[in-house]
Amino acid sequence: MPVPIKPGEVLRGRYKIRRVIGQGGVGCIYLADDLRLEGRTCALKEVEHDRSLPPDLLREAREQFLREATILARLDHPNLPKVSDFFSVGNRDYLVMDYVPGKDLRTLMVEARQAGIFLSEEDVLAWASQLCDALEYLHGQNPPILHRDIKPSNLKLTPSGLLKLVDFGLVKLAAPGEVTITILQGQGTALYTPLEQYGGDSGHTDVRSDIYAFGATLYHLLTNHPPADARERFLNPEKLIPPRQINPSLSPRTERAILWAMALHPDERPESVRQFRLALFGEDAVPISRPLPRTVTQRSVWGFLRFPLERTLLGTSLVLITLGLLITLLR
Repeated sequence: MPVPIKPGEVLRGRYKIRRVIGQGGVGCIYLADDLRLEGRTCALKEVEHDRSLPPDLLREAREQFLREATILARLDHPNLPKVSDFFSVGNRDYLVMDYVPGKDLRTLMVEARQAGIFLSEEDVLAWASQLCDALEYLHGQNPPILHRDIKPSNLKLTPSGLLKLVDFGLVKLAAPGEVTITILQGQGTALYTPLEQYGGDSGHTDVRSDIYAFGATLYHLLTNHPPADARERFLNPEKLIPPRQINPSLSPRTERAILWAMALHPDERPESVRQFRLALFGEDAVPISRPLPRTVTQRSVWGFLRFPLERTLLGTSLVLITLGLLITLLR
């Protein structure tokens, strides 16, 4: 675990650290004052590289960070914090971006749960529309940019009601037919992570991976109930409770769209955020007769065998079943 920078320390002669506002396995997020622009506060995202890395791998990781930071700095969208600077100090790299005031959606959800109520579907779908805008913008870049860590705590609501998708810690540049290195090595957050993403950079992630996390986020916000981990669902599809069984006030359309987005196999999800948006708001892109995806089809199982984690999970479950049968027969 990286040692946090002390409050009051100044980085690059410009950014005076106030406090840590977030912490992960490879670094912290700091609230800082910009000494060059009076009155401006910003967020510094820290990436600490492993000191044991060979020099060539460390150089490659730093070059990758600089390439991707340059691309992030070019992004300009109202639902994304603006990246204004990036630099390195020792074995740590930093992204400087706008600090977004306000509560995150996880906090709002917890407050609603403590009050014994659900967040209103109208409010959540209004936020979802803004998230669609942000993701369509990211996925529309050349190459497409995947966020890979969409979850309620990474969605902040400003006092004016503007949604911001924050924390670019796991973004990935998705070049067709090419596996790229993420800015931070990681897998996302378990409750919202699709199976294919557990393979790290060897996983075949694409825009549908973000759509899964989007659906899982809506599931949590609208039910106050955390979505079942995709790895558990692979072994037991019944782990995922349909949203309307938890919150009967939800519309069937919203439930269908969420479960479509959370299909275990990428091929069974919406192909794009635009298609998911249509399922939520417009002409229903999910056929009404389509059964809710609560089971794993044969095609899905064999499709999963492309991925190392899924092969391991399936192999483990088959071994356990076989052992159970042998124990029963030998009694």
